[in-house]
Amino acid sequence: MTTDFVPWPEEDAARYRAAGYWRGETSSRFLERVTGLSGERTALVDDRVRLTYRDLFEQSRRVAGGLRALGVGAGDKVLVQLPNRAEFVVLWFALQHLGAVPVHTQPGHRHAEMIHLARLTEAVAYVVPDVRSRFDHRELASLVRANVPSLRHVIVVGDPGGHIAFEDLLAPAPVPVEDLARPGDVALLLLSGGTTGAPKLIPRTHDDYLCNARLAAEACRLGDDAVYLAVLTIGFNFTFGCPGLLGVLGVGGTVVLADNPDPSYCFGLLERERVTITAINPLLTPLWLDEALATDADLSSLRVLQIGGARLPGDLARQVAATFGGTLQQVFGMAEGLLCTTGLDEAPEVIATTQGRPVAEADEVRVVDEHGAEVPGGAVGELLTKGPYTLRGYYRADEHNATAFTDGFYRTGDLVRRLPSGHLVVVGRRKEQINRGGEKFAAPEVEGHLEAHPLVRAAALLPAPHPYLGERSVAFIVPAGTGAPTREDLLTHLAARGLAAYKTVDEVRLLEEMPSTPVGKADKKALARLLV
Repeated sequence: MTTDFVPWPEEDAARYRAAGYWRGETSSRFLERVTGLSGERTALVDDRVRLTYRDLFEQSRRVAGGLRALGVGAGDKVLVQLPNRAEFVVLWFALQHLGAVPVHTQPGHRHAEMIHLARLTEAVAYVVPDVRSRFDHRELASLVRANVPSLRHVIVVGDPGGHIAFEDLLAPAPVPVEDLARPGDVALLLLSGGTTGAPKLIPRTHDDYLCNARLAAEACRLGDDAVYLAVLTIGFNFTFGCPGLLGVLGVGGTVVLADNPDPSYCFGLLERERVTITAINPLLTPLWLDEALATDADLSSLRVLQIGGARLPGDLARQVAATFGGTLQQVFGMAEGLLCTTGLDEAPEVIATTQGRPVAEADEVRVVDEHGAEVPGGAVGELLTKGPYTLRGYYRADEHNATAFTDGFYRTGDLVRRLPSGHLVVVGRRKEQINRGGEKFAAPEVEGHLEAHPLVRAAALLPAPHPYLGERSVAFIVPAGTGAPTREDLLTHLAARGLAAYKTVDEVRLLEEMPSTPVGKADKKALARLLV
């Protein structure tokens, strides 16, 4: 039997409670508490609605009643694949009221990923928009439901097309919903970028995830005048809890949900809503810089611009600092836990060239060599970490957990240097993972699909540096027979196999023979030398 959740050792848990990191509050009680403090203040804004804290609380209770009528209850998993709309947040808290667990998925996921996640979690429901960017999510949901026996309900925001309409979940009036969760229970499942195969899931508890959001909010010095523009997908860890939605709601601020990341549109929202903090990734940064130089929008309200999801080059960081009136904050973190930020008052060069320090004093960090020995200060090594909001095991992944953790420390796979000040400088990764503009995917997963192409005998996918994406993907291909696939052939093939569009091939290089290691695997060190 596989393990759903690996708890913290009781000694550590007691220490985190005593230090105030874990406050014994569920996400349902969190919303109830902040509503009591900020009831008539604006909590959420999207392109269609404005909700006060009281609106959000009451609507989430009404939807909880509708979900309960469908048989959704404590411990049930629900796949959530919604864009940046108020319904995402209403649904999320409705599930919290029931003790059910939202599974955060990515907008670009298609049937390969969604069937895997539905089977892994034995999800009972799947919530989607009707049509988004000309893609019909209702058809996708029907396909997933046909392949996963546990999936009883498909709920659609918009035209239900034969499924359940989200608006039909709204009971006529808020219904009493008992908070069935405990603070140490799993509150949500986040996606890991993963290093092998299909995506893994990260169980985050009420205690640890609310701690995560609160510490991030403190690092940004947020108060009840905070107005946060959610530019990136709200289901991402960065946008949801670093500090993101949860951190801003926790201080009584306002969250503005951007429908898309287009800088002209976002700058209009920034001016209209007097946004004080927002977060983007390095992929968007050059576009935002260009727009900032051309726009007539008033951006003077912006105090903090967070950039994370991938390493921000120093030159680009300096451009941001010189262009935007607010403070640049570099953010280095992972859905698995550890969160590092640069300080708002730190020297400009520290902000430009480091990825910050851990946000909690209780965060423990080791930088080790390939044998597990700690490296001298300033030397490059693999980052290991544990702390009050870093997981102790992936969801239903016992075999992977056996190698992903050492003495309770999570092996991040990131290669870093630790400066005497405690700041981390990220220099690369040990993992076979490609971080393309902040969207991470496992190279072996895509390689398996590439090798299913009739013109491919062997494939290896490697990251290559890119000035704005951080990394681009290069596919080394050994053709099968005399024909050779083009990049367009491979992209069409990957799309037909149901992979998300960001799991792509940016460049194809043909080989007569794949270099191999003594055990018969593709020799990626040899291939990496070809990229230099």
